[in-house]
Parts: sequence; C-alpha cells; structure tokens
Amino acid sequence: MFVLGITPGRGFEPEAWRAVLGSGVDGLLVREKGLDARPLLEAVRFCQGEAPGVEVWVAGRLDVALAAGCGLHAPEGHPDLPPGQVPLSRPLHGLDQAPARRGADQLLLSPVFATPGKGPALGAEGLHAWLEALPPTGARLLALGGIEPANLGTLRHPRLGGVALIRALWDSADPARLVQDLRAAWA
Repeated sequence: MFVLGITPGRGFEPEAWRAVLGSGVDGLLVREKGLDARPLLEAVRFCQGEAPGVEVWVAGRLDVALAAGCGLHAPEGHPDLPPGQVPLSRPLHGLDQAPARRGADQLLLSPVFATPGKGPALGAEGLHAWLEALPPTGARLLALGGIEPANLGTLRHPRLGGVALIRALWDSADPARLVQDLRAAWA
C-alpha cells in the first residue's frame, strides 16, 4: 500500500514536515498555495534532502516541479501538459473525468469519506464501483478523503494502490504510529 501525505496548506513548518517525512509515508504532495515559487522550491528541496526515499510532488507549479526534478500534481483547471514532461498526478472527482486523465501517473480519487467542503462522499461501495468502471490505466490509484485506520479495511480493492492523507496525518500526535496502523489495517 502506497501512503501519500499531502501538506495542509499552513505554510512551511519544518518540524511538522520532518515528522511526516519520517513517519513511513511513501510520498509527499506539497500543496502550499500561499508560498511563492522560491520558498516553495526551498520547501520541496527540504523534503528531498530530509527523506531521499520519499517521492515528492508539488501542486500546481510546473516551474517548481521542473526545477526540483519532482512530480507535478495538476489540480482542476490546470492546463494539459505534453506527455512525459514530468511525473503527473491528477485528481479524479468523477468517472466523466477519466478520459481527460489518461496519461497521469497517479490519480487521487475523492472524496471517499465525508470531508468538509468536498461534496458528497463516495463511501467504500461507491469507490469500489468507480474502480470497477474506470477504464484500464497505468496510473497509481489512491483514495483520498476522511481515511483513517478504522475505515481503511473497507476500501481494499485490487485496483486501489493506497491512500492519500491530509488532516489525519498532520493532526496526528504520532504520524509514524498512524502510518503503522494504516498499514496494519490494510493487511
């Protein structure tokens, strides 16, 4: 199971980021809309230096992704990119978006469980229906939204590669324990 942490948009907080990077996550998506290019690039490079084995993605900034040599998460409305320019992550909020998401290396399917401001939740059955209906893709498929160890077991599916977390991870007093509990619940 791949575990992707997503920064909460509170700015660069080195101690909190260090704890998450060292928690056992497999990837980190730096989603800090309030940071300009240079501080965002510095934050991404911090992540790469702190945890060289953790995949790093940056949200919405192709210039930063290219400068750092990391993946790009292209949010809704982001212009299309030529294939192969950078590793590409995209959100998937409906199956109607699937044709436009072909070529992505990673898709974040959301919201799975109730998440403030994110619309109706899919639930485990809805996620499974999406996974069954989704055309074949080489993308890593990650569930996002309200996921915690107590509800993770209901999400297991052969096409689901793992989970993405924001609040559960960043609000945890012990991110390493949370990741350990998620992996145990997945198994």
